[in-house]
Amino acid sequence: MASEAAIATVVLVAVAASFPCFIYGAWIMIDHDEITWGVLTYHLKFILTGLFLTTVPLIFWMFPRLLDQFGGFAAVHAFFGLQAYAFLAFGFTGIVRIFRAKYEHDLYSEYDEDILLDEIGDENMKFWRRRLRVGVFGYTACWIIAFLTGVARYIALHLL
Repeated sequence: MASEAAIATVVLVAVAASFPCFIYGAWIMIDHDEITWGVLTYHLKFILTGLFLTTVPLIFWMFPRLLDQFGGFAAVHAFFGLQAYAFLAFGFTGIVRIFRAKYEHDLYSEYDEDILLDEIGDENMKFWRRRLRVGVFGYTACWIIAFLTGVARYIALHLL
């Protein structure tokens, strides 16, 4: 059986490896004016990989051990980690509406720059787009805080 320090190191590396996936996934969307189906699926490959690298250690290693270590950095780490996922769920509600509107208007395969996203779908498209942005930025900010507190916990528990 691997030691707790060895498993913690693998978890740290996996979670740290998710950040470049998130950054590159975001860059793909920022860099393309036309979001086609190919651009969207390419973006999602990196975002889903980042989420996998973060969520699997959370479910199988961090969460089962949480109540045994709850206090100090562990509490802050858990709070911001859970807030990150709450922001992700919040943003996901916007993603669903935006995806549906673009899909119904065939804007993933036949991109038309004259069609404004705010003009298609329901009357609340600006609200859904804002919700997506809040979710993405909230997730990112809380993820960074959770990651940094996790690194501090790793250092305190396994290196000092």
